Amino acid sequence: MFKIHHLISISIFSACLFSSTAFSQNAAIVNGKSIPKSQLDKLVQKSNQPDTPQLRDQAREMLVTRELILQEADKRGLTQKESVREQLEQSRMGVLVAAVFEDFVEKEGVAESELKAAYESVKTQYTGKEYHVEHILVEKESDAKAIITKIKGGANFEEIAKAKSKDPGSAPNGGDLGWVSDKSLVPEFSKAMVQLKNAQITDKPVKSQFGWHIIKMLDVREVKAPSMDEIKDQLKQMIVSDENWQKAKFAEMTQKLRAKAKIQ
Repeated sequence: MFKIHHLISISIFSACLFSSTAFSQNAAIVNGKSIPKSQLDKLVQKSNQPDTPQLRDQAREMLVTRELILQEADKRGLTQKESVREQLEQSRMGVLVAAVFEDFVEKEGVAESELKAAYESVKTQYTGKEYHVEHILVEKESDAKAIITKIKGGANFEEIAKAKSKDPGSAPNGGDLGWVSDKSLVPEFSKAMVQLKNAQITDKPVKSQFGWHIIKMLDVREVKAPSMDEIKDQLKQMIVSDENWQKAKFAEMTQKLRAKAKIQ
């Protein structure tokens, strides 16, 4: 009797151990069909979100749903249906065509002449001036006027900005907005800013949709276009995103394929 109980215990333990190992290697098992954990890991990685238990649960449910649909399609005989097979083949061809073209563009690259032409067109956009400014944003005009009085009396602009400014982006940096274009700011702010000289602050508070501003000018410079090398990646992206360029490049690719092929 002891031996029988002993064997049963061993069998149960072995079954549990096997089951535990199987689940550790799989994300789920749906109607006996395993979904490898590697698929779950890949799906989580592709999401570009922090790897959390909640995200893994969502990804797992997505994989389970996908597997259920695939199994149901097979059960209903849909994978053998001619119209479905044709659509699947069309989708497959679409993926392959896109992959071949993407690989062709990556290997052939963008012509230097195309880069230079794109750079010349972009370079003309870099005109005008840039302004290095700080500001303090408050809700009430009276508070802004009081701050201006304090600064003119010798108070430190940056320290007041850290303590009083309602702009969460610039307040920790003493109100520093960095180098900005007058076109990138609200009109009321820009109009007052461009009239300031270096180290000068606005005599009166400037009202905008965000509240009341006290603006301090640090420096002004002419906008300088970056070199072609500095923006080469952006230029390439701009070129390859153009539909006309894609059509011309695709035609070039097919012509090269035909030239190398033996077509009878």
